[in-house]
Amino acid sequence: MYWDQLTSPQIDRIDRRIPVILPMAATEQHGPHLPLATDRLIGEYFCRELNERMPESILILPSMSVGCSDHHLDFAGSLSLRHDTFLRHAEDVLKSVIAHRFTRIVLLNSHGGNQGIGQVAFESLGYQNPQVKVMFATWWKVAAEELLHLNESGPGGIGHAGEFETSLIMLIAPGLVDTKAMQPPANLASFSWAEADLIRGASASVYRRMRQMTSNGAFGDPSAASAEKGRAITELVVEALAAMLTDFRNG
Repeated sequence: MYWDQLTSPQIDRIDRRIPVILPMAATEQHGPHLPLATDRLIGEYFCRELNERMPESILILPSMSVGCSDHHLDFAGSLSLRHDTFLRHAEDVLKSVIAHRFTRIVLLNSHGGNQGIGQVAFESLGYQNPQVKVMFATWWKVAAEELLHLNESGPGGIGHAGEFETSLIMLIAPGLVDTKAMQPPANLASFSWAEADLIRGASASVYRRMRQMTSNGAFGDPSAASAEKGRAITELVVEALAAMLTDFRNG
């Protein structure tokens, strides 16, 4: 169910233990071949798939479509919120949800730059509202081990606008993928102990703007992408999230 498609009386009749999902996304450059809406499209797509699978068991809030993307501002079109603005936006929306006595809050993230402040929102809301259960999930982490088996481009290939994000947009909105603009990997090397991608973590992090990570805005290899792979990614992520949300509601 979608929060803003219901009437006030319909909202009032819903079991307050239902997981209420806040999709947290971004509007930012995704290399020469993917649209600025990539992260929002992916997050909303997973929500739509979840809603089809468990329509009476989740309640989906309007997306936060602009996130923390300062590191992308060297590339045209990227929009960004300050961390404190993002935090206050999320907290204000969710305080409204809590005011309506809902007790299961889910922050569902689809943008890497939101992870730090998302963790802050998660901890702050949980501490300030002991009567509420709060969950924070980033889509590529919920089934990371299984997703790794789909990776054909190797380490560094499933970063920003790489193999996985391109596969998902090929499935979700194929008309928005400029396949003729796809380029070979343009990843710029960092310290060996700081190298990472969507699935593979690093021993430590070194801050770099995207222009310092990639010459064309994409960090990864889109050449291994396909709509078929997008469907495989979807099944793994949605299955994992559905199981988590069921546990979360009943726990």
